[in-house]
Amino acid sequence: MSAITNSISLSRPHWGRRSPLDFIREYFVYIALVGLVLFFSIASPVFFSVQNFANVGRQTAIVSIIAVGVTLVIVNAQIDLSVGSVFALSGMASALALQHVSNFWVLGALAAISVGVVFGFVNGFLTVKLGIPSFLVTLGMLGVARGIALLITDTRPVIIANRPYFSIFGDSSILGVPIAVVWTIVIVALGFLLLHKSVFGLRVFATGGNPQAARFTGVKTHRTVILSFVITGALVGVASLLFTGIAHAARPDVGVGLELDVIAAVILGGVSLFGGRGTVIGALAGSLIIGMMNNGLVLMGVDSSVQQIIKGAIIIAAVSLSKK
Repeated sequence: MSAITNSISLSRPHWGRRSPLDFIREYFVYIALVGLVLFFSIASPVFFSVQNFANVGRQTAIVSIIAVGVTLVIVNAQIDLSVGSVFALSGMASALALQHVSNFWVLGALAAISVGVVFGFVNGFLTVKLGIPSFLVTLGMLGVARGIALLITDTRPVIIANRPYFSIFGDSSILGVPIAVVWTIVIVALGFLLLHKSVFGLRVFATGGNPQAARFTGVKTHRTVILSFVITGALVGVASLLFTGIAHAARPDVGVGLELDVIAAVILGGVSLFGGRGTVIGALAGSLIIGMMNNGLVLMGVDSSVQQIIKGAIIIAAVSLSKK
């Protein structure tokens, strides 16, 4: 354990007297989050309300949940570009399963999560066992998953009619809190414990920070990477359940560009693209920034194309700050 901890510490920066830029780098996501709340509260009186914050939480739930998994992958110094397409395919699998057993919502949930797990395993296996860069593997799987989703239903949506399913994953609430927000809190809490309070989390940081040193200390880096991809796939499946539960249907064309929002959220949250550094809470904050930007700009009546420009500029700034 101490050897693993030492290998992790080698990959992390040690601050002595920190410059203002160092401070901004470390707390950028939280500074930006507070700044956005203040800005949009002044720009739009509708923004600063309990109802709107609940809407933001509901709208960002999908990105937030997937971001927990992608944080594991990127801390491992890998990348997953397939999450948007796997998201669509997982939702289709859930809807099709419920068509056959409409009164058994568990089957639909298992179908969605299983699809995510299978694609996650394939992504991880091809990356570590065949030595193909994860960028290329997941880019290819992006096309495979999207093609299957379009093929199995001939590009048509699949309607879901299952009240228990809607209550658990849809537009219900607990004590006034949208169920999607409840799921987000649960997943983020579990992700935090996994990455920051478990031996597996230590192995993830060691693998991403210095894989050679990690292997020397006995860490099975290949297994760690594969398991991180599998967890990401499972969380993509969970996120697809929330979408289909709210929409009461699955569509093969959803999730286009979702991977960009997720990766943007993770990077904004301070997770290093070079691996070995990042937090689940930071990724959540990054997701909230994406959600608040989308929500606030819509309330201000900003054109969608301008929204993309603003989002892209912020992502570039965040990547610049995350450089080692």
